[in-house]
Amino acid sequence: MEKIYIIHENCEWMETLRKQLESRNLPYEEWFFSNGHIDLSKEPPHGVFYNRMSASSHTRDHRFAPEYTAAVLSWLEAHGRKVYNKSRALQLEVSKVAQYTALQAYGIRSPHTVAAVGKEDILKASTVFDKPFITKHNRAGKGLGVQKFENMKALETYVYSDAFEESIDGITLIQEYIQAPEPIIIRCEFIGGKFYYAVKVDTSDGFQLCPADVCQIGDAFCPTTKSPQPKFQIVKGFTHPILQQYEAFLYANDIHFAGIEFIQNELGEIFTYDVNTNTNYNPDAELVAQMSGMGRIAEFLGNELNKG
Repeated sequence: MEKIYIIHENCEWMETLRKQLESRNLPYEEWFFSNGHIDLSKEPPHGVFYNRMSASSHTRDHRFAPEYTAAVLSWLEAHGRKVYNKSRALQLEVSKVAQYTALQAYGIRSPHTVAAVGKEDILKASTVFDKPFITKHNRAGKGLGVQKFENMKALETYVYSDAFEESIDGITLIQEYIQAPEPIIIRCEFIGGKFYYAVKVDTSDGFQLCPADVCQIGDAFCPTTKSPQPKFQIVKGFTHPILQQYEAFLYANDIHFAGIEFIQNELGEIFTYDVNTNTNYNPDAELVAQMSGMGRIAEFLGNELNKG
């Protein structure tokens, strides 16, 4: 019997999707890629394959999970299997440099960014900016390595301290800091390559913004206001011309499920800074809006499985 095969390396992020698949009586099998092996002389099973590999896998001691996933996706695609979030999606998941260059090809503006390897070149790269800037990891996820600096001297102090944290691939990004009127970003969710909903995210506590329950630390609500507001709020009826560009970008890069994040400056200009192809959804925000990202994904995968 054909199944839905889910490639991943984080069981906690699978809980909601499991429930959605099981509620629809859809046959599925998880391929957990902390390690594994494939015989290239054999054909893969028939079915539908959903790649949920994460750029942050190394933070869970799954250092080579993305590399192994790339090998398996090549095998699946060579045999013509139905793969959602294909090899190109994985390439973009594990490299923000690849993301930004691909976005620019579709006229989608990203913050001014310089990629550097080595501490001396990280400092040299920062001289390009005459205003505050941030650093981040090229292979990241969960806001890894995001720090703000007012000038090169502050960066130098950090880079030569014990606190310096190098990206797992050795590439550090130095990026212009976008000053937003409010500490808010917008994350647009796409399912089957089509826009599903937008969520407004409060960034006042920083940029480690994985929306899943298991990523949240402490209270999900800001305790400093009289009327606490949730960090994640689905924006009903969100529309913007950028959505068409995002959909064209996703289609061209074989990305079927993704969350794309942007920030607006004081002039209302949009800067797209992250494409997350291993997207998660905030259950509290979805409960309020009566929407389910994982439910929609399960429905999509089930329809594709039934097509044969």
